[in-house]
Amino acid sequence: MTPPVSVLSDATIIALVTEGRIRIDPWDPSLVQPASVDLRLGDSFRVFHNHRTSAIDLRDPPVNLTEEIKIEADEPFVIHPGEFALGRTLEWVELPDDIVARIEGKSSLGRLGLIVHATAGFCDPGWRGTLTLELANLTRIPIKLYAGLAIAQLSFMTLDAPAQRPYGHEQLGSHYQGQVEATESRYGNPAGESQGAKRPR
Repeated sequence: MTPPVSVLSDATIIALVTEGRIRIDPWDPSLVQPASVDLRLGDSFRVFHNHRTSAIDLRDPPVNLTEEIKIEADEPFVIHPGEFALGRTLEWVELPDDIVARIEGKSSLGRLGLIVHATAGFCDPGWRGTLTLELANLTRIPIKLYAGLAIAQLSFMTLDAPAQRPYGHEQLGSHYQGQVEATESRYGNPAGESQGAKRPR
């Protein structure tokens, strides 16, 4: 009989982080919720240059469509109405080969019109890196974001068995393993190498 797939509780999350099976760096136990961990916003963003291309052609994706912006402490990053930008989490996350994670926006921010991810809500077993956020402002009012702000929450689930080819496996061509900054799309780029696995400071 296949063992059940279960969402990890707060006690289990803390135990697995303490054992080193899950890595969250920097680690703050006060951010643990009943079945998730709050993640904070990092200082790296990517904004789109719409004037550089007439369309995003998925058969021939454009390059250099975004520019990285880094903010200082207490400096706001303003996301304007209808605007889309990429950000990253402050926390570096590492998963073993038998645990997956899901990133979700915080309800309080969603009620203010801030979307944290469009589709990239799933973290494969074997993942290492910060998490890129897909930020969108659905309101008609600019929203100011700050590094260190609680921006999302990460929940964890156990697999029925360890993955045979976890994320980063040489046969998969995993594009984003070890990412540190907010990372633009590498869709259609099989040679796209991930950034070095150097944790953010």
